[in-house]
Amino acid sequence: MNGEALKARLRDRLAPVESWRPDQAAAKSDFDLNPGVDFGQRELRPAAVLVPLIARPEGVSVLLTRRADTLTKHSGQIAFPGGRLDSGETAVEAALREAREEVSLDPGLVEVLGLGDAYETGTGFLITPVVGWLNAPPVVRPSEAEVADIFETPWDFLMDAANHRRDFLDMDDGDRRWFWAMPWEDRYIWGATAGIIRALRVRLYGEIGEAAA
Repeated sequence: MNGEALKARLRDRLAPVESWRPDQAAAKSDFDLNPGVDFGQRELRPAAVLVPLIARPEGVSVLLTRRADTLTKHSGQIAFPGGRLDSGETAVEAALREAREEVSLDPGLVEVLGLGDAYETGTGFLITPVVGWLNAPPVVRPSEAEVADIFETPWDFLMDAANHRRDFLDMDDGDRRWFWAMPWEDRYIWGATAGIIRALRVRLYGEIGEAAA
């Protein structure tokens, strides 16, 4: 799918920005592959990530980061730029602010196309994916305190269900926790990031195994 056709599909299939609500229900979660896990009633912390799609001559790519090894939580993991919402912020405002803080991405270069499905993490966050389009590769710079590396992965690779696999971790309590993973070159994309990508794939092209409309 060429860039313009992809852009049109994204506009058509994503939720409109104005539909966002801070108290929305999660449509996808870390528990989709672990239905036996139950945290009971809990208050989720609202967060947002920017899913930056970069139009390149050779095809669309997705900007991702590797979190700094010095962070106390999720160090070294692959992630989209993003984080918690500040008081009074919308998901779009938070995603663009975090992208500026983490990778120095100029928000003026980002055309926001819509929102993906709200995603609940096992750590208690409710993440809104904000999909943004960049017409050319941006100049970016990692925040030393938060980001170890910035890289791009081909959109077509991430959208190919053949590259989605179910991996697991055996926990100290004896339980086995399953998660989506999409290894690419020497990068291990997994957990909530892979779950958000998988949910985008389903939203755009239908459930895996169904013919895309």
